[in-house]
Amino acid sequence: MKPNQLIPVILCGGSGTRLWPLSRESYPKQFLALEGDGWSMLQKTARRLGRLGPEVPRAPAPMVVCNAEHRFIAAQQLAEAGVGQARLLLEPTGRNTAPALTLAALQAAQDAGNADDPVLLVMPADHVVTDEPSFVQVVETAWRVARGDALVTFGIVADRPETGYGYIRRGAARDDGALAVDSFAEKPSAELARDYIDSGEYLWNSGLFVVRAGAWLQAIERYRPDILQACRAAMDTAVTDLDFVRPGADAFRACPAESIDYAVMERLPGDADVPLRACVVPLQAGWSDLGTWDALWQVLPRDSTGNAAVGETISVQSQNSLLLSSGRLVAGVGLDHVIVIETPDAVLVADMRQTQAVKQVVSALKLRGKTLADMHRKVVRPWGWYDAIDSGDRFQVKRIVVNPGASLSLQMHHHRAEHWIVVKGTAEVTKGDEVLLLSENESTYIPLGHVHRLANPGKLPLEIIEVQSGSYLGEDDIVRYEDTYGRLPEQPTTSKA
Repeated sequence: MKPNQLIPVILCGGSGTRLWPLSRESYPKQFLALEGDGWSMLQKTARRLGRLGPEVPRAPAPMVVCNAEHRFIAAQQLAEAGVGQARLLLEPTGRNTAPALTLAALQAAQDAGNADDPVLLVMPADHVVTDEPSFVQVVETAWRVARGDALVTFGIVADRPETGYGYIRRGAARDDGALAVDSFAEKPSAELARDYIDSGEYLWNSGLFVVRAGAWLQAIERYRPDILQACRAAMDTAVTDLDFVRPGADAFRACPAESIDYAVMERLPGDADVPLRACVVPLQAGWSDLGTWDALWQVLPRDSTGNAAVGETISVQSQNSLLLSSGRLVAGVGLDHVIVIETPDAVLVADMRQTQAVKQVVSALKLRGKTLADMHRKVVRPWGWYDAIDSGDRFQVKRIVVNPGASLSLQMHHHRAEHWIVVKGTAEVTKGDEVLLLSENESTYIPLGHVHRLANPGKLPLEIIEVQSGSYLGEDDIVRYEDTYGRLPEQPTTSKA
């Protein structure tokens, strides 16, 4: 490992409830291509350091901390973005950013061995940066500062009063190009936010950090030894599964949930006994954390009347609004500061000034026991995806696409039978001891209780229509015997295997 090698650490947790209905717990916002260019937020974050100068020794691939349920989505998107060899640390449950960074720091320290302490660039996967050259220039400055005695955060040069962000009060300039941090402020009222901006002393708190792995471990041990103890226990019992590192589940679930700011960063300015100093470097790079629909409207191109549009939309006598279509035509007439978001199974209409309250819709759906808070109609799996086209009493219809060379698990259902019709490609079907190949327009029937598997032996995607029938059609009616993707038979599944 090169001296003080820079390791990007991408924090890929979170559910993005304020971007419902496009963001769901099973497929949250960091995996969505919200800007209309085809790249997800995770992919753009992983590719963001492409212009990093040769003076900064960079690791060949990032470290990604994500929820275990999202591991295949993350791995596939990174591969599609040309980011190979990424190390994925799988959280069995979310515990906020301080434990996530502690896992990454422990892994980085282990990998470094006796080499110089690596510098970690901590980036949430759901941020937008439109000026990447400026971002890279600030990263290079922060890397140099973090090699010394600093835990560096990026302070966004604010262009408006914002009540949805925390603030950093800047202190004196340091000799290394950073500013000392005087204090942190919580999300303010509108009046206080205006005072912050008018004073010229405050920056938005970005949630981006640069720190040596060893320095972070020393700081978390000083302020939150309970977090470090739980994370160490989890990493001591970690296992490698395919391309994933799985920290011990029981130990990590016992870890307190805390943010980097609360656990360490906000304690540093008033602690003269610790050598680590809280520093900030200003950033002007078109940054947004894209946490709400109005934030997306801010970063999208807008027409002469202030409207932004994604997908097939029409605006008539409307202004300062956002229309987003996932498939069907969305037409807006006479709208002013309105958000309209269309997906195959839900539509959101909201006042642009009330988008923070969208998470209350998600809470209400959960109270009603609705899966719309958690899952899309189209569900991505490691072998491809399926779309639940229709359902009714004792039947369900799905469109299933299997990637070339991929296969579903060898499985059985207690309560349903399945009919498969091949629409495109070639299907290899296992039915008990029988294996057969089906071409386009051919079909087969899987009786209730029969062990079966669907595979794609070809070089093109396989598309089938599946018709399920039976007394119970829930996705938990599955017994899994074998699986290509390392999913153990006893693990529960929340979607078709």
